[in-house]
Amino acid sequence: MKAWAKFLSRRLLLMAASLWFLITVTFLLVTLAPSDPARTIGGPYATNDQIAEISHRLGLDKPLLTRYFDYWSSLFHGSLGNSLFGANPSVRDQIGKYLPSTIELIILSLLVAVVLGLLLGSVSAYFHRRWPDRAASTVAGIFQSMPDFIVAVVLIYFLSYLTGALPGPEGQLSIVTTPPPHRTGMVLLDSLLTGQWDTFHDALMHAILPVLTLGLVIAAVFARISRTALREALESDQTKFARACGLPERQILRYALLTSRTPILTYGAIVFGSLFGGTAIVETIFNWNGLSQWAVQSMERSDYPSAQGFVLLAGVVTLIVYVLLDVFTAIFDPRVRTEQAR
Repeated sequence: MKAWAKFLSRRLLLMAASLWFLITVTFLLVTLAPSDPARTIGGPYATNDQIAEISHRLGLDKPLLTRYFDYWSSLFHGSLGNSLFGANPSVRDQIGKYLPSTIELIILSLLVAVVLGLLLGSVSAYFHRRWPDRAASTVAGIFQSMPDFIVAVVLIYFLSYLTGALPGPEGQLSIVTTPPPHRTGMVLLDSLLTGQWDTFHDALMHAILPVLTLGLVIAAVFARISRTALREALESDQTKFARACGLPERQILRYALLTSRTPILTYGAIVFGSLFGGTAIVETIFNWNGLSQWAVQSMERSDYPSAQGFVLLAGVVTLIVYVLLDVFTAIFDPRVRTEQAR
């Protein structure tokens, strides 16, 4: 119990320090950016007096330290600031609008990646240096070397343009399909919750291509990591002893998977955090209307408050995921908890 207390306290202190650093760096990057938000809002024909008025309204004429403490104050009150554009200027509301679509895409892509990656990695590790290993490694190497936009174009060409089996990159739903009532913001889940099966089928068909695009690229790295981890587990003394005791190969493989879960879980957490910004290209190609696509559009328009809110959210999510990863790793492997509590 004492080891757990030391372990968690260190993790929470590290998270607090990282959060302060993240907020400070994000604020400075946005504040010291070369472009002027007031001139962006005013446009090219705004006079100097109009620019000065906009700067005063936005608080840009205040000292840097005052603006820094004002930013912290707004964060403590749950505000991420206001966008420079749009009918609804609240950055928090904009994030709440686009975040569910990105989470839905990330979760589905990770499910595909974990299943395919573990399957390829298990086959490659079990049939080490035989033709299944070479075939699985070749497939993983091909997709690992391809950027996600290339995979997206190839899938669109073969599965949508040539065969017509799947809809093209036209968003999460067809134009003629009515979106389901808002429950969670995730179209597939909302369709299930409201019992709109036609909408669910249409959303599922539109989700296959973007999910496959991300899933195949991520699965390739999952396969490499799981192959290495499983190979080490299958060649360990414990596995040799299990085979000597006459345990069936299926049970031995299951034990090897349990032994190699730590590196696989670590990579899964890293991917989950990185996908908050890494889905931007896929969301743009398939017109997914998610958070990453919104963030890119905000940066293109020099909408710095929106970009600042996105960077802060992505950083906080990454920090939380890494802390949870440390906790789960310590649960699965008590040696980690004991060593880090010293």
